[in-house]
Amino acid sequence: MKKGLKIFGGILILALVGISFWCSSNMKDRHPGYNADLKILNNSSSELNAGFAAVAITPEVPDRWEDKNNDGKYKPKDGDSFTDGNNNGKFDPVWIAGFSNNKPANGVHDDTWARTMVMDDGKTRVAIVVLDVIGFMHDDVVDVRKMLPADLGLTYTIVASTHTHEGPDLMGMWGKSPLRSGVAPEYMQFVKEQTVKSVVTAVENLRPAQLEISQDLTGAASQVKDTRKPEVFDSGLRFIKAVDKESGATLGSLLSWGNHPETLWSGNLLVSSDFPHFFREGVEKGVSNGDSLVKQGIGGVAVFANGAVGGLMCTHRSHPITDPFTGEELLEPSFEKAAAQGNQLSLLALDAMEKPAEVIETAGISLVVRTLQLPIKNKLFKLATAIGILNRGTWGWMKMRTELAVLKIGPISLVTIPGEIYPEIVNGGVEAPEGNDFGIEPVEVPPVREMMPGKYKFVIGLANDEIGYIVPKSQWDVKAPFTYGRDSSPYGEENSPGPETAPVLHSNLMEMLKELGE
Repeated sequence: MKKGLKIFGGILILALVGISFWCSSNMKDRHPGYNADLKILNNSSSELNAGFAAVAITPEVPDRWEDKNNDGKYKPKDGDSFTDGNNNGKFDPVWIAGFSNNKPANGVHDDTWARTMVMDDGKTRVAIVVLDVIGFMHDDVVDVRKMLPADLGLTYTIVASTHTHEGPDLMGMWGKSPLRSGVAPEYMQFVKEQTVKSVVTAVENLRPAQLEISQDLTGAASQVKDTRKPEVFDSGLRFIKAVDKESGATLGSLLSWGNHPETLWSGNLLVSSDFPHFFREGVEKGVSNGDSLVKQGIGGVAVFANGAVGGLMCTHRSHPITDPFTGEELLEPSFEKAAAQGNQLSLLALDAMEKPAEVIETAGISLVVRTLQLPIKNKLFKLATAIGILNRGTWGWMKMRTELAVLKIGPISLVTIPGEIYPEIVNGGVEAPEGNDFGIEPVEVPPVREMMPGKYKFVIGLANDEIGYIVPKSQWDVKAPFTYGRDSSPYGEENSPGPETAPVLHSNLMEMLKELGE
C-alpha cells in the first residue's frame, strides 16, 4: 500500500514538474531585451518618396466539407463529412477566426493580403503594413522586423491588421476547441514571409511623390452600429493618396475607417477579407453596377487600415446596408451586403479624392515610438497564455510587451494603437455611468485626437499587436449592479487585458504626443 502511494506520489510530482516546465516554456520571453523606442523630430521641408505593394497571403484550403445541420461546426457525429482534396487521407481544416471555435473554412471567396505603404523623407523611412487577419501579436511583428533585410534602410515598420473575422486563425483562440490553438505554424510562417516580401517590394517601388489628403467625416456614419453604450463612433473616412511627381500616376492610397470587418457574420465559411476587399477594389479599379462603370478608380495599391473598433463597432446582422444602385436595404449577412458596403465606401472615397483638402509637396517625418509593459489581469488571458493558446511570451510575470507609435508628416499625424480601442477614448465622450466598478470619473481625457497635432488625424487600430479591447476605466463593468441597466457584464471586458490597459496607453500617448509637438 505504502509502495503504491509512493509510486503515485512520484508520478504526480513528475506530472506537476512537467506541467510547470511546459507553462514556463509557453510564457518565455520570445525576444529578450527587445526595445523599439525611437524619437526623431524633423520639421523641415523634405522631398518625399512613396512606395506601395500588395502580396497575397491567401491560405490553401485543400478540403471541402458538408455541414449536415448547418450549424457552422465540423462534427462527424452529426453526419458532417469531408472531401479529401489533397488525397492525404485526413481532414485538413483551416480554422476561421472570429465568432466561435470549430469552424473550418469551406473554400476561398477572395484573396487576403499583406499591403504595404512606405514613406521616406530622405532621412527617415517608415513602412506601414496591413494584413487581412484578425490580429497579429507583438512577438510576430518583431519576428517580421528581424526578417527584414538591413539594406532596406527602414527606420521603423508598423504591422497592423484589418481584423477580418473571415480569415485563418493567427492568434490561437479559434481552433477545434477552446483548449486547442487554431494556428497552423506553416501558414503563420508563410504570412511572415509574404509580409517581408510586401515590404521589400514597396521599398523597391519608391518614387518621388506628393500626398493628396482628403476626408469625409460624416458620409459613412450610417454603416456602423455601436453595440454598447455610450454610442460613440470612429466613422470618419480619411485618405492619403500618393501621386508620382513625374508621371502623375497614382502610386497608392491609405484608406482609414473604424469598423469590424464582420459584415459577412458568423455563418460565412469562405475565406475573405470582408468589406475591405470591395472597398479597396472599388478605389483601385472603380465602382461598377453590373457591366457599367459608375465611378472611375484611381489605380495604384489601396491599403485599408482600421480605426477605433471597440465599443463594439460593427455592421451587425441586424444593421441594414443600402445597395447604392438599387436602393434595396440588405439586412441578412451576405457577400451582396458586404459588396454594397464596399461600394458605398468606395464612392465616398473617390468623391472626396476628386477635391483633396490639401496637397503636400514636401514634409519631414517625425516619429516617437515607445515599448510598454502591460499587466495581464484577465484570468482567461492568463490561462490561455500559460497553456499556449495565446501564443505570445510574457515580459515579466504575467505582463505583456506591446508598443505605441505617433508620427507626423507635415499636417498629417498618425497614432498606432495595439488593439481595439473604444472610440470615446479617441474622439471624446468617455462616461462614468452609475454602477461602474471603480466609482470614478473619466480617466482617459482629453481624447487622443484632441492631443494630436496637425489638421489630418489618422488612428490605426490593431497596430503592432492585438491585446484585445481597450475599455475606459470609468466604464469598466464586471460586477453587479451593472451600468446602463444591463442584466449582465458587457462583452468587452471578457476580451481585455484588464482595467488598467486604457489608462496606461492613454497616459503614454499623452506624453508621446507632447514630445511629437516639440
